[in-house]
Amino acid sequence: MSSTVRMIGKCSSPLSLLCHSIDPFPPPISTNAFLFLPSRSTDNQHRHRHLMFKGIYNGRQCHAADIPAVLARAWSAGVDRIIVTGGSLQESKEALAIAETDGRLFCTVGVHPTRCKVEFEESGDPEQHFQALVSLAQEGIQKGKVVAIGECGLDYDRLQFCPADIQMKYFEKQFELAETVKLPMFLHMRAAAEDFCDILAQNKERFISGVAHSFTGSAEDRDRLLSFENLFIGINGCSLKTHDNLDVLRGIPVERMMIETDSPYCEIRTTHAGRQFVKSDWPSKKKEKYDHDSTVKGRNEPCFVRQVLDVVAGSKGIGDLERLSKVLYHNTCRVFFPSDLDTAADALLESGHNVQ
Repeated sequence: MSSTVRMIGKCSSPLSLLCHSIDPFPPPISTNAFLFLPSRSTDNQHRHRHLMFKGIYNGRQCHAADIPAVLARAWSAGVDRIIVTGGSLQESKEALAIAETDGRLFCTVGVHPTRCKVEFEESGDPEQHFQALVSLAQEGIQKGKVVAIGECGLDYDRLQFCPADIQMKYFEKQFELAETVKLPMFLHMRAAAEDFCDILAQNKERFISGVAHSFTGSAEDRDRLLSFENLFIGINGCSLKTHDNLDVLRGIPVERMMIETDSPYCEIRTTHAGRQFVKSDWPSKKKEKYDHDSTVKGRNEPCFVRQVLDVVAGSKGIGDLERLSKVLYHNTCRVFFPSDLDTAADALLESGHNVQ
């Protein structure tokens, strides 16, 4: 008897390449997942890291571009769709172009909090820049590719790139963008829970729904986010580093959760508290010795969303992966693909049975 495990995730940079796909899982289990591709930040380290799928690390070519191999592993692992996230106007244009290359790829339009000073304040005409985002979002919606506004929010861990007051100003402005094009939001929150939640509360009439991705906050932060009934919490490797992180995770109802990878960032490392629960794995090699039958050590990629599912199940004591993944899949459809809500997951939720 076959079972279907469904889930979601997030990653950064264009994925592409002819390759040998890997299916390291027993035949009875297949997965269908969403995976997000994260935006680049303004610092040089992140600019280099987004090139990892092109085989470039810190400016050095270590192996051939392997985007098609990465995608093949994702599809083989059951990733159902990938959302490429934009962090600036130009990156959002690039994300849309990437999304148009495959029916399973989608994208967002928006400005990352660390980019707001450069994108808006230094653009020469912030309103014109904003209208360009509106136009791009509308174009992508017509093409059936843009599914959310973002990545936007607040990041107080990296104020060296953009002051808090400018971040807040343009976080609020992007609620106007979401309202104009009637899309959910893909949100970023780092060390800024109070201001983040205050701005969200002030704009709740404009907020259809969304996810606060890559959550690493406290139990108090978690509970504040959960007080917004149409907001979900996104979990990836960065959410699973410490035992305190796992304690916070246990308090997130699976009906309010999404899972993601944020690749090539946020892998689940051997030192992470959550690693003890990982059951899904792939052969890996150092980047200098990489071949297309392996993953790259230290580089996260879409197929690893299965590992996030493993850790969520293990840390919460959930034995039924199929039921868990269906709920997580349903959550993602509900926000980003409401016309494709999974009927099996709907039936499961409507039955009133808890995931155990």
